[in-house]
Amino acid sequence: MAAYTAADVKALREKTGAGMMDCKKALAESNGDIEAAVDALRAKGLAAAQKKSSRTAAEGLVGVAVEGGKGVAVEVNSETDFVAKNDQFQDFVRKTTEVAAKQGADDIEALKSASYPDGGTVGDKLTDNVATIGENQQIRRMKTVSVDNGVVVPYMHNAVAPNLGKIGVLVALESKADTEVLEGLGKSLAMHIAAAFPQALNAEGLDPDVIERERAIAKEKAAESGKPENVQEKMVDGAIAKFAKENALLSQLFVMDNKTPIADVVAKAGKDAGHEIVLKDYVRFQLGEGIEKKQEDFAAEVAATRGS
Repeated sequence: MAAYTAADVKALREKTGAGMMDCKKALAESNGDIEAAVDALRAKGLAAAQKKSSRTAAEGLVGVAVEGGKGVAVEVNSETDFVAKNDQFQDFVRKTTEVAAKQGADDIEALKSASYPDGGTVGDKLTDNVATIGENQQIRRMKTVSVDNGVVVPYMHNAVAPNLGKIGVLVALESKADTEVLEGLGKSLAMHIAAAFPQALNAEGLDPDVIERERAIAKEKAAESGKPENVQEKMVDGAIAKFAKENALLSQLFVMDNKTPIADVVAKAGKDAGHEIVLKDYVRFQLGEGIEKKQEDFAAEVAATRGS
C-alpha cells in the first residue's frame, strides 16, 4: 500500500508546482513525508522555495493595537471563516488585542487572566463565546514590540474591520524624528513586510533550523553539479548568503522600487529627517501561519460510520 494519498499528491503539487509524477516519486521516496518530499524536489530543481504563508489554513482573525510606545498583534483562531465574520467574535478579538496592548507582555495565560472590558476576564469571555457561538475558539499567539522614543506603526492588510484582518503588521521605529515622518515611513515599511514576508529582522535572527535545511538542499544541488569539492562549498555558501539576503528584512529589496535594500531606505529617511531612524523590530502575523488544516476524507468517514 502506498505511503501517501491522492490528497498528499495534490498538496505537494500546490506547494511546489512540480508535475504529478515527480510528486508521486518524491512522496514514495520520502515514505509520505510531504516536507521531505518538498526538499527532495527542490534539490532536484523541480520546485522553488515556498513561503510559510503557503501553508496557512486556520480561520479566525488577527488584531493589532498600539498603546503609547507599545504595539501588539494577537491571533485568535476559530473553526470556520463564518465565525470570523461574526460581530461578537470580531468585538472579542478587538477588545482582547486592546487589553494585550495595555498588558505589554507576550504571555497568553496572563492575557486570559486579565480583566475584560465588559466584566470578568478575557478567559471568561472566551469560554462564553465558545458556548454562545457554538464553535471552538482559541487565542493562539501574541507578540509585543516597543520603543523608548519613536513610534510603533500598525497596519492591517485587507482589513475586514478597523485593525482586524488576516495579515497584521507592526513596525517599531526608534527615533527623535517628527512623528508624521516616522508614521509615513512605518506605513511604507509595513506594506513591504506584508508583501515580502521577511523571516527575521536581520540575517543573524534567521532560524538556525531553517538555515540548516537550506544548507542541506544546497549541498545536494551542488553535489549533483559534479564540480570540484571546493567549488561546491562556494556554491553552498553563495546559496545560503542569497537566502539570508532575501529573507532578512533589512537586506530585502524594497517592494516599491525592487532595488533599494530596506536598511538604505531607513537610513535615507533618517538623513532627510535630520535624525537617525532605527528599525528596531517588527511583527508580521498571517492568520493560520504554520498550521496544517486536517484533510477530511468524507467517503472514508461515511464508510467508517456504516462499519464497512
